[in-house]
Amino acid sequence: MGEGIQNTKGRFHVMKVYSANEIRNVAILGHSGCGKTTLAEAALSLTGVTTRMGRVEDGNTVSDYDPEEARRGVSINMAMIPVEWKEQKINFIDTPGYFDFAGDAKSALAAADAVLILVSAKSGVEVGTEIAWEYAAELGLPRMVFVNGMDDENADYDKVLSQMKDMFSNSIVSADDHEALTELAAESDEELMEKFFGDEPLTQEELQRGVRSGIISGSLFPVTKGTATKKEGIDELLDFIVEYMPPASECRPTIDVEQNGETVTIECNEKESLCAFVFKTISDPYVGRLSLFRVFSGVVKRDTNLFNPRKELAEKPGHLYIMRGKNQIEATEIRAGDIGAVAKLSGTSTQDTLCIKEKPVRVAETVLPESLLTLAIVPKGRGDEDKIAGAFPRLLEEDKTLKFQINKETKQTTVSGVGDNQLDVLVNRLKSRYKIEVELVPPIIAYREMIKSKVQVRGRHKKQSGGRGQFGDVVMDFEPSGDLEKPYVFEEKIFGGSVPKAYFPAVEKGLQECVLAGPLAAYPVVGLKATLVDGSYHDVDSSELAFKLATNIAFKDGFMKAKPTILEPIAKVTVTVPDAYMGDVMGDMNKRRGRIMGTEKVGNKQVITADAPMAEMLRYATDLRSMTQGRGRFTMDFERYDEAPNDVQTKVIAARKQELEALKDKE
Repeated sequence: MGEGIQNTKGRFHVMKVYSANEIRNVAILGHSGCGKTTLAEAALSLTGVTTRMGRVEDGNTVSDYDPEEARRGVSINMAMIPVEWKEQKINFIDTPGYFDFAGDAKSALAAADAVLILVSAKSGVEVGTEIAWEYAAELGLPRMVFVNGMDDENADYDKVLSQMKDMFSNSIVSADDHEALTELAAESDEELMEKFFGDEPLTQEELQRGVRSGIISGSLFPVTKGTATKKEGIDELLDFIVEYMPPASECRPTIDVEQNGETVTIECNEKESLCAFVFKTISDPYVGRLSLFRVFSGVVKRDTNLFNPRKELAEKPGHLYIMRGKNQIEATEIRAGDIGAVAKLSGTSTQDTLCIKEKPVRVAETVLPESLLTLAIVPKGRGDEDKIAGAFPRLLEEDKTLKFQINKETKQTTVSGVGDNQLDVLVNRLKSRYKIEVELVPPIIAYREMIKSKVQVRGRHKKQSGGRGQFGDVVMDFEPSGDLEKPYVFEEKIFGGSVPKAYFPAVEKGLQECVLAGPLAAYPVVGLKATLVDGSYHDVDSSELAFKLATNIAFKDGFMKAKPTILEPIAKVTVTVPDAYMGDVMGDMNKRRGRIMGTEKVGNKQVITADAPMAEMLRYATDLRSMTQGRGRFTMDFERYDEAPNDVQTKVIAARKQELEALKDKE
């Protein structure tokens, strides 16, 4: 029997190696502040891992070990909380309830076999409860509920139970209601149903079989109750999980994986070839990088030669751990059905699969929330740009919903996330871990310039200052090309050699440089057709440079005469909201100059499609959350460029002028 040793407050805790039929992998989900972390603390205390319970408000819980969590008083990372109860192992995964950190909650579900949803006995079903149920339902994961805070004078268990039945399922049943539990258990098994309706009592073994079957099939959702702060009801919860929640071997007897480009089904047991999925990376400045993985098949040992098929990379595990919060418990092996960690893998990251080279397989990646709040990063210290570029890869390892990009056009470094709090955590981590102070500001919008009419202009560059002079003369037609995908189209229609062919490339080169920054507001020009129709030259003084400069003069003059205009980027937006919020969301979209393109009812939600200017959508991730109390979701993709209204153009041009002047002052 392998074992690992952890020093827990002066005592040594030994954890044996468990197999899939002895393991429950349970993600704890629920509304922020409903007591998920406190429940994990109560389980640790009750099972003898800790001598006293930590408190979220004191910042000393096992789950919330990150300094940011202690400072904010909320979970921002998932945390592994394994406990041993009655010869069984329960791998609790404590997840953040706050919406900004939903990426970690979703990642936890990739490793979990079941979900424990916490609900406040006082507040009942909240937005976070709905989202937790939705997440679990999307993946078809078994669910049970713990109603927390039963000591509150306003606690109403029956009311909460009724509310959940109305909102989620009639198959929600109190574990205290033996008759209702028995009936639902019997309905999950034909043999048991016959016995039940024949008024024969079910044996304890039959009841256990029926409940487990119902939980797996999603026809039974048991509810227990208690008060986590007082450890009341926690032993009953652990008893119920061990007795009635199906173990890993039953929840996931098989898994579909990709092998050689095809989907194949593998059995989740220790005898099969190794398949482990990395669902979380912890990047600690002192400990280094830790990869948390769920073993679906096979066994990982210290000397196992691992292979990452996505990176085509061989990895050597070295030390294996069981994680409990930030504490590492040494392990000799991690078997199918269990969750472990390994330090310092050279190239493996979150969402990668680890297997053996002889049988490469890949587990499907977790679909994470989209990162639709984008801000530009402005370093406060000189020369910190390179430091930021070095720190970001490590920060992104921990949170796959963060996106880091250097915009080639605007020269800004931008970061995208799910919400403000997540980006605020990022700023604080840059400061505390890497001593880099930054400010987040709205990103520059990539406007464009174009013309709406046709003009003909002459551009003449003539310079004489002793010796050889400079002379270039062009007559050009400028008009819309009709193709906003291309900056310009260049043609020449010279007759009689008024401009020698040798200078045509110089004219086009001048044009290439001009369209990079238009005369209106120095934004790139699109949709321009330029035709060289006439001109003149000098045998001695003409040169490529002179014709390039002549083209520049013609361009600036012609562009401003040809009804110039500003184009703004338009996004296609798809918003999904409950019916009750449809009017507010559509009204708000109109205020953003958005155009509703259609609505469709999908289930109990409304899907609204709209076209909206990207400049008006910068804070939409935050605003939609406020409008819908976190129930709304949206996607946004660039669609096209449209002409901006005149009042918007005036503001854009004025703002751009200030921006360019500020840059000039910096230089």
